[in-house]
Amino acid sequence: MKITRETLDQIHSHALQEYPLECCGIVTGTAAGQTVHRCRNIQNRLHGEDPGRHPRGAQIAYAIDRQEFDGIISSAREKGEEVIALYHSHPDHGAYFSEEDHAAQTVFGDPEFPGALQVIVSVMGGTVSDTKCYLWDRDAGAFRAAQGLS
Repeated sequence: MKITRETLDQIHSHALQEYPLECCGIVTGTAAGQTVHRCRNIQNRLHGEDPGRHPRGAQIAYAIDRQEFDGIISSAREKGEEVIALYHSHPDHGAYFSEEDHAAQTVFGDPEFPGALQVIVSVMGGTVSDTKCYLWDRDAGAFRAAQGLS
């Protein structure tokens, strides 16, 4: 499934509002419609509580509270929706899939949602400069660039 223009506009708006911090969220839905769930980036809180375990702040990392994440997924499943995409921004960096992004999505080997697009928005100086989608390639054990925008 591809991300609609309306969904992409909402993701871009979220990225711009959170700049210079990373934004993060989840897109759920069906072929009939998509919902953007803006999540709170708790990375600064985690960094403040344990900088040894969480050395990066929200300017260069994101974390979604697991209860918030699980609530969104549970609600989507109850409605018969799927997880279409997970998204985040890269403030003042390119829209590439980093080693940290890969590690965060493959904690247990394979991603939790292998069919979901990974959408990364580059925000340079407060302006959206690029958006790229990545999809899990099971055979390669890696995320590969995908055509996920409509």
